[in-house]
Amino acid sequence: MTEAKILDGRALSKKIKQSIKQEIISKLRTSPDVRPPKLAVVLIGDDPASRVYVSHKISSCQNVGIDSVSKKLGSNCTMDQAEELMGSLAEDSSIDGILLQLPLPDHLNKSKLIEMIPPEKDVDGLTIYSQGALSYQYEGHYPCTPLGIIELIKTTGIEFAGKVAAVIGRSALVGASVTRLLEYQNCTTISIASKTKEPDAMCRQADIVVAAAGVKNLVKENWIKDGAIVIDVGIHREENGLTGDIDFKNVKKKAAWITPVPGGVGPMTIAMLLNNCLKTWKKRQNF
Repeated sequence: MTEAKILDGRALSKKIKQSIKQEIISKLRTSPDVRPPKLAVVLIGDDPASRVYVSHKISSCQNVGIDSVSKKLGSNCTMDQAEELMGSLAEDSSIDGILLQLPLPDHLNKSKLIEMIPPEKDVDGLTIYSQGALSYQYEGHYPCTPLGIIELIKTTGIEFAGKVAAVIGRSALVGASVTRLLEYQNCTTISIASKTKEPDAMCRQADIVVAAAGVKNLVKENWIKDGAIVIDVGIHREENGLTGDIDFKNVKKKAAWITPVPGGVGPMTIAMLLNNCLKTWKKRQNF
């Protein structure tokens, strides 16, 4: 069997961003009195990875014609200060989307700050409302990484209906949400977590495997069914660069398609964030 084909998240995200840019230009050309979309990104604390992610998001906004503003608070800020900032952004009619970069300093109430984001501005799909909308297939903003994963899988040309999909990890932001989206594509899903017995045997049943466990190189070659589509959400820093939750070198010998780390899911997460921001802007401007 030949090695797996690469699911190139960078290439696909580039196409999506170009489409977003063209749509924004078109809308502004026909409605010159309308302002561009605007995203507020909130960074609290001094987490190095978060600073990099925020920088990438701001840069991506600029590239597609979305205005952005970065709001920063120090790691010793009070809950009152964080609430004041989130409240001001929620009330600002010029802002279409609010992204609260995680993780937050431990002393802050993450849930309370997230719930201060109005549902229509929750472009990251973090609020209880957004999670409920996903559960009931109501209109709303769904989490960006799961949306990106579905778009990547679609590029393989696979017929989702009837396929078995194993999702490793149950976080609300990724694992549980992508499981729900795969179910909406008429897949039969298997949810695998730390207490699952014989996770390798469970995983081998799957035509689609999504690894979002946060455990480096967890998924080995013998976990994968021949010809499976394998999506790696994990990202771990090593001396020689980045690696994921999947043993890429060996798993690619069994899979038909596989995402690399980096360059797979990550770029798609940002592309879907921009798309969610575009969607809420269009609705607020009655396009």
